[in-house]
Amino acid sequence: MSDQIIVPLDVPNKQEAIALLDQLPDVSFWKVGLQLFVSEGSEIFKILKERNKKIFLDLKFHDIPNTVAQACVSAQKYEVDLLTLHSSAGKKALQGAVKALEGLHPTPKLLAISLLTSINARELAFDLKIPLELPEYALQMALMAKECGIDGAVCSPLEVAQMRGICGDEFLLVCPGVRPSWTDPQDQQRVMTPKEAIKAGASYLVIGRPITQAENPQEAWERICEELKH
Repeated sequence: MSDQIIVPLDVPNKQEAIALLDQLPDVSFWKVGLQLFVSEGSEIFKILKERNKKIFLDLKFHDIPNTVAQACVSAQKYEVDLLTLHSSAGKKALQGAVKALEGLHPTPKLLAISLLTSINARELAFDLKIPLELPEYALQMALMAKECGIDGAVCSPLEVAQMRGICGDEFLLVCPGVRPSWTDPQDQQRVMTPKEAIKAGASYLVIGRPITQAENPQEAWERICEELKH
């Protein structure tokens, strides 16, 4: 079960990233997001590759189709395992990303962001003016991505069971917004415990602050892994 947990390197620089890697030697899958990538660029990938770690590059591309496609080609050179783009960029951008990576090796699995887990139903309706109910909107974004040839989706664990049932077993479902019962949900609006999320059908869990900001990160990591076994 431990290989289904992705820990974010949500730190400002290479030094803090290395410190976190040293604290959590058993973690095999790490997420690199905007903060660290903008700060350090490709240097962080070299560090992770030297330690034989898998990489989830979470830059959430959202732009015109040609720009998204070329960004995916550029990211492919880093030999990352997972790469994100927004479903709301539209069908042409999603299809263009898939087409741009054809024939390239190794190819990252593309994940479409269905809806940021920090957004709740009220914000979706009143701020973004989306008339659909939140679970329906997230599902439609995931279905559109699948139809475009995208490998999976990033979604709240609260939507994962429905998506798994409709999108099938081969479609990857990666869930942030996962919080052990003994931690604070913080700015995540739609949360579930790790065990509940895996049971609902999640392929991978992204668990950050409950581990990285714990008094003892290794102990927190081990506690979560142990809970997933039972």
